[in-house]
Amino acid sequence: MRIGLYPGTFDPITLGHVDIIQRAMALVDRLVIGVAINRDKGPAFSLEHRVAMVEAECAGIVAKTGGEIVVHPFENLLIDCANDVGASVIVRGLRAVADFEYEFQMVGMNRAMDSTIETVFLMADARRQAIASKLVKEIARLGGDVSKFVPAAVNTALVELYAKH
Repeated sequence: MRIGLYPGTFDPITLGHVDIIQRAMALVDRLVIGVAINRDKGPAFSLEHRVAMVEAECAGIVAKTGGEIVVHPFENLLIDCANDVGASVIVRGLRAVADFEYEFQMVGMNRAMDSTIETVFLMADARRQAIASKLVKEIARLGGDVSKFVPAAVNTALVELYAKH
């Protein structure tokens, strides 16, 4: 069984993430969505809420594709998480050249730690390349409409989150 790991903070999951998940499903038998705890980033949503949002979006993808998706929170090194879940492939999404520079360094470090795990880059769909969770949160915080960047349930969660502030 070919197992892939798609890691991220998913704070929140965007339509760009959903696009990468859908396309990654064609490459692997099981896709593990690694939701990073990453306390340093100060996420807007709790780990439990981010996991629930990812699970909800992935349920629809599984219903359409028949594939297998597992959502797995993690706080250790990415390469250790990949080994923990039995992944032979790490899936990463790229939006721009700036993403590539960072990802290129990460691949080198990961390969030095475990050369048996490959990294596969998927370019974001052209309509989704500008979407970044950080920008989505900023737009929502300032009262802007993010409905074209995130799934409907995530849009509702963002509206509710920033209505409290």
